[in-house]
Amino acid sequence: MTAHGSNPNAAAPRPLRLFLDAIDMMGRLDGWMGAACLAALTCLMLGEVAVRALSDIFPWVPADIPIAWEYSSYLMAAAFTFGAAMTLRAGGHIRVTLVLARLGPAARRWLETLLAALGVGFTGFLAYAMINFTWRSFVSDQTSISSATPLWIPQALVTFGICLLVLQFVARFFQAAFGLPLEDLNMRAASVAE
Repeated sequence: MTAHGSNPNAAAPRPLRLFLDAIDMMGRLDGWMGAACLAALTCLMLGEVAVRALSDIFPWVPADIPIAWEYSSYLMAAAFTFGAAMTLRAGGHIRVTLVLARLGPAARRWLETLLAALGVGFTGFLAYAMINFTWRSFVSDQTSISSATPLWIPQALVTFGICLLVLQFVARFFQAAFGLPLEDLNMRAASVAE
């Protein structure tokens, strides 16, 4: 672990450090995109509530926003996947450390490297499947029944978030293999309110 403000990848060889820093930067972007999706989701749901309330007062106001529920599901899925890479780097994912806490530094490093490699494999498979799924939707020109939205657009957002998670697992593999800090305290929220 490093102190706030220092680069956790500083001890890596220069080419690897540049690679890891680029992934960290994309992870931060990933987190901001997830936050933007949550903000848009909140605005959409508040708009839905406001329209519903106004429709009770003014008969010419529609009773709902037709795309609200559909787009809220797209935004929620994008928010989950966009936030995953930054959460991994910040150490925010739930982990069972019962075994890791009992290991020595060398064994822990070896196990963290192995677990990161498994993470690359699993998320890589998921990314591959999502890329194929998105591509098939694009090629077949699938659209949503309720809004006629091309389905590849929300699928591409989810796929992008998963691909960034794969990159974060790749970075974690190298960080574990080189004995670098696995978590970046700079990416953590300073308080529970954040």
